[in-house]
Amino acid sequence: MKYISTRGKSAILNFKETFLAGLASDGGLYVPETYPFFSANKISSFKKLSYTELCYEIFLPFIGKEIPAKKLKELIKKAYNESVFNHQAIAPLKQLNQNHYILELFHGPTNAFKDFALQLMGLILAYFLNENKEKAIILGATSGDTGSAAIHGCKKSKRADMYIIHPHNRTSEIQRKQMTTVKDKNVFNIALKGNFDDAQNIVKHIFCNQEFIGGKKRLIAVNSINWVRIMGQIVYYFYSALALGAPERKVNYAVPTGNFGDIFAGYVARKMGLPIDKLIIATNKNDILARFINNNSYKRKKLNETLSPSMDIQISSNFERLLFDMHDNDANKIRELMLNFKEKGEINVSTHILNNIKQIFKASKSSDRETIKTMHSVFAKCHEIIDPHTATAIKAAVEFEQQIDGPIISLATAHPGKFPNALKKAKLKLPYLPDSLAKPLKEKEKFKIFANDANQISEYIAKNSL
Repeated sequence: MKYISTRGKSAILNFKETFLAGLASDGGLYVPETYPFFSANKISSFKKLSYTELCYEIFLPFIGKEIPAKKLKELIKKAYNESVFNHQAIAPLKQLNQNHYILELFHGPTNAFKDFALQLMGLILAYFLNENKEKAIILGATSGDTGSAAIHGCKKSKRADMYIIHPHNRTSEIQRKQMTTVKDKNVFNIALKGNFDDAQNIVKHIFCNQEFIGGKKRLIAVNSINWVRIMGQIVYYFYSALALGAPERKVNYAVPTGNFGDIFAGYVARKMGLPIDKLIIATNKNDILARFINNNSYKRKKLNETLSPSMDIQISSNFERLLFDMHDNDANKIRELMLNFKEKGEINVSTHILNNIKQIFKASKSSDRETIKTMHSVFAKCHEIIDPHTATAIKAAVEFEQQIDGPIISLATAHPGKFPNALKKAKLKLPYLPDSLAKPLKEKEKFKIFANDANQISEYIAKNSL
């Protein structure tokens, strides 16, 4: 498998090089040159597989022989064993009504879906660094859940220092403390005076201006700009669809998304042959993706703080990967679109391209009031307490269920205990908090507050890691 940049000016890389590079040197995102495709018969043969066995089958075409088969199976088993994920099914599927299900993706060590990719990513990183006898600096931005999942997935790597940037006072308390109470000396938490988009822009700036590292260490991305983040999330689409009768039966997904990574993983699963009919984008008041799907206007606006903070994003990085694929890998066109977005703050596409996107995607937004109403409704009807992000997905699924054939699976992306403010407003109370959420609340924090300045953060990294 070879990987190419969406902007066409970077070298073509193999899997290992793509993983270690993260962001392409031309500012684009790496994607496979071609996507692997499984026949219906092949997908049907996956039905008897465990989650870890399915992982191996899905990952193999993307990795090839760059990790020996025996080693890859070992890493997968280590990432998804019962001491890491506290549910035997790893990603259990629950039925809400006759045609609507939720896929619980919060049974990992930090109680969010990001654990699925980042537990694996940490192990692959350690393997490659040991193989190369290299040291690395891990850099990431988080709107809430990526940071803690990255820290818990990668902190054991003795060859890596980790810098995670979160927007100061814009995550929930438990999201912050799952990061800032980690005591490992190689973990550095940065609270940025700004929003997630500011943090994400700083990460991209540093990746494009990493001369200060001087070749002493390798800079690694843990955000979903890194292809392995997408790859690690493809599996649970196959896993849940197979449970509901795929490939003989089509399925649909409602996905709460801000950075477009999780739902793009579903799009890749569809390209690989999984019979997904519709992918429903669920947003909060920060609805740039919904505005694009419904009005052909991918336009930057003021960021709003909401009850679903992990989706408080206005620039969805992975959306570039979809645009690239929809434009038949035309890197010249993507460079033009992204330059226009940088200069004018908006992207529009042709009617033909938009119609092709709308054949697959639908989109909805939820206000905080609608989010609370959905949380109430689900508890009243099903006695399930859901988090506010999952509520946006369920609201979107209900909105479109009459227009869609086949079952809808809403992704439950985080444990409700991570968002006590939303639970309080919804007048819902959890019977207990898991230890992974309760313990950090009692522990001492360690983080540095920085202005929205990439140079200051580069200097901080250089001072502590070089």
